Amino acid sequence: MSTSSTAGKVIKCKAAVLWEPKKPFSIEEIEVAPPKAKEVRIKIVATGVCRSDDHVVSGQLATPFPVILGHEAAGIVESIGEGVTTVKPGDKVIPLFTPQCGKCEVCRHPESNFCMKNDLILPRGSMQDGSIRFTCRGKPIHHFISTSTFSEYTVVDEISVAKIDPAAPLEKVCLIGCGFSTGYGSAVQVAKVTKGSTCAVFGLGGVGLCVIMGCKAAGAARIIGVDINKDKFAKAKEVGATECINPQDFKKPIHEVLTEMTGGGVDFSFEVIGRHDTMISALSCCHGAYGVSVIIGVPPGATNLEMNPMLLLTGRTWKGAIFGGYKSKDAVPKLVADFMAKKFQLDSIITHVLPFEKINEGFDLLRSGKSIRTILTF
Repeated sequence: MSTSSTAGKVIKCKAAVLWEPKKPFSIEEIEVAPPKAKEVRIKIVATGVCRSDDHVVSGQLATPFPVILGHEAAGIVESIGEGVTTVKPGDKVIPLFTPQCGKCEVCRHPESNFCMKNDLILPRGSMQDGSIRFTCRGKPIHHFISTSTFSEYTVVDEISVAKIDPAAPLEKVCLIGCGFSTGYGSAVQVAKVTKGSTCAVFGLGGVGLCVIMGCKAAGAARIIGVDINKDKFAKAKEVGATECINPQDFKKPIHEVLTEMTGGGVDFSFEVIGRHDTMISALSCCHGAYGVSVIIGVPPGATNLEMNPMLLLTGRTWKGAIFGGYKSKDAVPKLVADFMAKKFQLDSIITHVLPFEKINEGFDLLRSGKSIRTILTF
């Protein structure tokens, strides 16, 4: 068991509570209960502002309210519950919004990572045992996808946290908790981009840029960025895009433009926006006989997509993945080690660093398209 002075006690701290959808975050004093068996309490040091958090604010992603959002973070273990063996107090860690229990059929399958203990598909907004560790003004506050990092302290299940290199800079590697891994892994792990190939990336936000980095690392010869915001092009080229196009500059549909540019279609395409029309465009622009298209963007809730199955019948592959297809507890420490070995860099996608109290400003920057990643520091 842990030795810190706060171990076993309720901690009072600040958190950003979202009381209801379509409202700003409210900085509140909350109580964080100590971890129970197989649980870990973490002092959060840095957390990123990700579009998936904003999808909850806008009502596009359903989760129980009131809630403490945040899922892309890094911190230090404050205390542990009984039976915890993979981390100890003082360890630097990254919370995992896709857990890895290691026991379910998905964790045991070599090619999959979407652990059945996830709280993503039907969010309960609680710990694995169904209970809650946050209270504010006498009311229970729900957890968000096993992480809830918009708080000075959070409690996660042991299957939802990974120990990382103690020398890692937390205000950078927090991005490995979502944006970086989701993008980069979609290229190298899910699509399995090949050397000399041609790729198209729809959506040049933080995750889209990480897809480009993954395509480049895999040796793609041509990486075409697609976005209606031209301000994103310079950064996309800086991280590896060979060219960028704006669909609004053409009279014909963008998939036709891309098919012509590449003499028949790209080898790999990625949709990193979460819109039905761009999902079909990304699928249509990849080669009809062997193209692979990966869906990364979170689609609008509860609406279906119409597509012509002929697009697949000729040989295309259409797939999606959560967290870049990585088994989280296994992969996150390795990705941090790769970052420390300078195999990729994260500075280029961090455009703003703000104190945690300015969280609403961070979301305004995201919504206005002025930021790529804003990091909130505690």
